Amino acid sequence: MTLTPRGKSKSIGDSSRLSGPEKAAVILLSLGEDHATIWKALDEEEIKEISQAMAGLGTVSANVVEELMVEFVSGMSGGGAIMGSFEQTQKLLAAFMPTEKVDSLMEEIRGPAGRTMWDKLANVNEAVLANYLKNEYPQTVAVILSKIKSEHAARVLAALPEDFALECVMRMLRMEPVQREILDKIEQTLRTEFMSNLARTSKRDSHEMMAEIFNSFDRQTESRFIAALEERNRESAERIRALMFVFEDLSKLDPGGVQTLLRAVEKDQLALALKGASDALREMFFSNMSERAAKIMREDMESMGPVRLRDVDAAQMAMVQVAKDLAAKGEIMLAGAGGDDELIY
Repeated sequence: MTLTPRGKSKSIGDSSRLSGPEKAAVILLSLGEDHATIWKALDEEEIKEISQAMAGLGTVSANVVEELMVEFVSGMSGGGAIMGSFEQTQKLLAAFMPTEKVDSLMEEIRGPAGRTMWDKLANVNEAVLANYLKNEYPQTVAVILSKIKSEHAARVLAALPEDFALECVMRMLRMEPVQREILDKIEQTLRTEFMSNLARTSKRDSHEMMAEIFNSFDRQTESRFIAALEERNRESAERIRALMFVFEDLSKLDPGGVQTLLRAVEKDQLALALKGASDALREMFFSNMSERAAKIMREDMESMGPVRLRDVDAAQMAMVQVAKDLAAKGEIMLAGAGGDDELIY
């Protein structure tokens, strides 16, 4: 089989085609780690912009390097081409920035989280991915869909134009083993053309951000802010409420997810959290324990006596955070308050 990915490796042989940030990236790459202190003169926004350009730079010819460096280094002898990559960018940034800040910046540049390209695609909304794939060759799309999880592939197929999706299905049915070099080309295309653009253009929805903030409120503060927001902007309040993942939403976990969560939560924290839970949610957790463990948990909760609401809220928020962490690792699936879609954190 023959596949022709749309994107090609970027090669720069004309300095006039470079943007300002790209020219700065070439110069900083040429200077290398020994002159990394130059970055300290830049503000955070400049660092982010140059890092973004550097990570997607590709191969820059020696002639272009010389043209750009002549103003800074006299008598440069043309030391050859340089390669801008994620790895090189991260190495340079690490020379003068804290590790946590470098990791955060590189994650933003790289796009959706994931160790491999196929992991990253799993974290891309199906509508966004389908919108990109509908312009690709059906055979290329078939390979991509065969490499991601079946649940995600199903959602992407459903979002594609029906005739195109059916053509992709037919290609998948007739698919033979794909050569390693072809997979490498497709991964490179996705990385340089799709993921990098996604990282540049995607902006976090403000309602999602506020939903996370509201999730961190205690119960009384959350109710107060939601009520006040409803008076000023009912639509925004409803969107935030739909995006919030709260303790009672754990009732939507499947039995396997409940048991995974139970293994990850401290027993005293669980008892305190269930103290303020609805009867239905309590019973769901108890039904996923052994009879003896459920009996001991009930006895522990009774022996607590009255507990402070803020302590219950703290225990419930901690459990929700554990659930989110497990979901981020792919160990459980969470359904949001606004529907049955899987949430990606």
